[in-house]
Parts: sequence; C-alpha cells; structure tokens
Amino acid sequence: MKRLIGFTLGFIYLCVAVASQAALFDLPDFSELVKKNGAAVVNISTTQKVKRSPFPQGIQIPDLPKNSPFRDFFRHYFDNTPEQYNVQSLGSGFIISTDGYILTSAHVINNASKIIVRLTNREEYEAKIVGADKRSDVAVLKIDAKSLPILKIGDPSKLQVGEWVLAIGSPFGFNNSATAGIVSAKGRSLPNETYVPFIQTDVAINPGNSGGPLFNLEGQVVGINAQIYSRTGGFMGLSFAVPIDLAMRVADQLKEHGQVTRGWLGVTIQNVTRELAKSFGMDKPRGALVAAILEDSPASKSSLVVGDVIVDFDGQPVRESSDLPPLVGRATVGVKSNITVIRNGKTKLLSVVIGKLPKTEELESRVLSPASGEKALMGMRVRELTKKEMKERGVDHGLLVVVVNPGPARQADIRPQDIILQIDRKRMASKREFSKIIKAVKPGSTLAVLVKRQEGSMFLVLKVPEDP
Repeated sequence: MKRLIGFTLGFIYLCVAVASQAALFDLPDFSELVKKNGAAVVNISTTQKVKRSPFPQGIQIPDLPKNSPFRDFFRHYFDNTPEQYNVQSLGSGFIISTDGYILTSAHVINNASKIIVRLTNREEYEAKIVGADKRSDVAVLKIDAKSLPILKIGDPSKLQVGEWVLAIGSPFGFNNSATAGIVSAKGRSLPNETYVPFIQTDVAINPGNSGGPLFNLEGQVVGINAQIYSRTGGFMGLSFAVPIDLAMRVADQLKEHGQVTRGWLGVTIQNVTRELAKSFGMDKPRGALVAAILEDSPASKSSLVVGDVIVDFDGQPVRESSDLPPLVGRATVGVKSNITVIRNGKTKLLSVVIGKLPKTEELESRVLSPASGEKALMGMRVRELTKKEMKERGVDHGLLVVVVNPGPARQADIRPQDIILQIDRKRMASKREFSKIIKAVKPGSTLAVLVKRQEGSMFLVLKVPEDP
C-alpha cells in the first residue's frame, strides 16, 4: 500500500513537472529577434529653445507710471525680458532605408532646433526633418549615412488580440531596452486622435520609448510606439502604437510632398446608442450618426442630411463613429465615394465627392451650417422631433439637441440628445420658435431652459455673452 501511495505521488509530481516545463517552453524567446533588429533602432536626442522669465514664478515687476522715479530703477535692475533656454528631450526611432531615412513620432521632434541620432555602434549624426504630421503623430528624419541596417515592415491587420509583441526603445535614455507584452485591442480611438486606429498593448512603454518600433514574433514592425495612458506619468499597463501601414503611407507622402493630404467629408458624428438605434428603426446600435454638416463641405454638397446613420463607406463597414474618420482620411480627394446610410429605418446608397481636409486652424474656424436663422453664438444646433421620437421619449413637443460646440450651451451643461421643452417659459415646438427667441435675446441676459434627458427634466441657466 505504501509503495502504491509513493508511486502515485511520484507520478503526480512528474506530471506537474512536465506540465510546468511545457508551459515554460510555450513562452516566446525574444533574444534572436532583439539580436537581429536592435541595430536598426536609434536613440533620438533633441534640443528645443524656449523662452521664460528670469525671475521665479510668482514674482511680478510693478507696472509703474511713466513719470515714476522708480521706473528706470526697476527697468535697469529687474529686467523682465524673457530669456532663451535650451531644453533637452529624448525619444526613439528606427531606420527604414539603407540611405538614412528614419521613422519616429512627430511629438518627439516637435519644435526641435537640433536633432541628434545615435546608433547602437555609438555613431552620431545630426538629422534633418523631412516632414512631420501631427494628426497621425508620425515624422520622417534623414541622416547622411549609407549601408545602414533596416527593419522589415509587417502587416498590422494580421495581428490578433492576445498575440505577443515586443518593443525596443530608449526609456528614460536607457538605449535599446526591450520589453514585451500582448496585443490588448485593435482599432482603438483616443481623444483628439481622430485619424489613427491605435494598437493597444500592455507592453511597458515609458518616456523615451516614443517613436520606437513595435514588433510581432516574426521580427516585423507592426507599429510605432506613440503614447501611454497614465495618471502618474509612468507606465500603467496601457500603451498605444500607430499601425505601421498607416505610418508608412504618411511617410511616403512626407518624403514626396513634405505634407499629408487627407480626404474630408465635413460632418460632425457621434455613436449610435441603443435608444437612438431603436428610434431610428435599427435592429442594433451601429454606424456613425451625422449630428451636423459643416458649411461649404463635401457633405453639404451631397444628399447627406443630419440624422443619417452611416453604416458603410466605400465597402468598408462602419461599426462605430470612430471607424469613419480613418476611412475618409484614406479616400482619394476629388473622387466619388459610396456611402450607405440608414434614414428613417430604410437603407440608402449615396455618393459624395471627397474633399481635401483643411488645415486645423481653418477647420476650427468653420461654423455649423446655419439652420433656420439659428444663432451660432449659442454653440448648439437643434432639430424638430419626429412623431415616433416624441412617442419614444414620452413628450408631445420639444427640440432635439444634435450638437453642442464650445460656448454658452456647453457652459450651461446642455448636452447632445437633450430635448429642449421650454426657453424662458416659452414652449419649444419648432425651430422657428427657437430662432425667434434666440434672435430677441439681449447680450448679457440669462435664459431658463427646461430640458428633458434620461434621468428626468431639469432647468438649466443659459448665459448670453456680453459681446455677441
């Protein structure tokens, strides 16, 4: 019996040991990948010239009258003219051609007056900026060198969630540091990064890693490590990389034209909630809801209307609103694109000639297409409810808020999808009534606005600016 028990325990121990060894051997070994590709990853050191006051923060030089006897004294001994300082910062990059073209993140070289690229063999080169694209956070540098090692470019569309990936870079200046993890998600949309479907990973990325490559297990670059999500400034398990196919398209345009041209539709969009999907006669939430159409945009010259739900763009499905901007951005300017929308519960096929995306400043200066004389300074746009929507929302009148821009409406906490029932005790049933009361408002006055949202009805205070 004792022999049997001993044999059984020994057998169990052997099985556990074998299983542990098998699990151990299943873990990837990145040593060869690092050895083969490390030489093509570079350290980037930049110098920025910044101006700041020579005095500690908080010290103010008094603004004295011209005839004051102390004016010359303070001007002579306490000159407050900003002084210029050199600020150093670090980043990473990788070589994509044997003659010295290097890919990195645009924010790594932003406002740099001097850029030094350091190779693993300790050779240093001063780099020139070929071009930088802030919208995708991609930049191309050039150094005067030949016969350089380069990296192989992979296909990020083949990446699977859960797949192993490796990053090489210079976190905090520690050159050629390798860290590994898995793909956490694909096609991530981040605030203010409309045109990039990021690859999310749990690879340890820290300041200095930006611009470095993200590899798959085959040693191919699948992304550029761009940013982390952190509340402390350090790594917290959320890292994001720009897909390499997008980055290479940007790089090609930067090398050829020095700038990037993107397609433009000219709409403000939002996600379709379950409640909205139901009110639109859709079987499930999907697509990008057109909340507003910009003036003099390609969309304004097409048959698109506010309230359309875009579910397909040129044969590519639009599952969420964040899917649409990258698709439009890749579209060819001046060429017709086919758009499938759901309107009043029915599917329609539309076409629109894609325009060229304006510069950021020009885009921000554009206002929403005016509707029935609605005053843009209130920063919101409304539309009338359909009978079906009124029934769904449990109201017999009201105006639906479709978009809220920075301005009085946002300051009043008016939100998209709010229903405005009253303004200044006056019932709101049409856009004409809305426009009439807005036009009559005096600068500096306040209006009581009764809105209905999911949690119930409430009054909000809308303050009209002193200077309209």
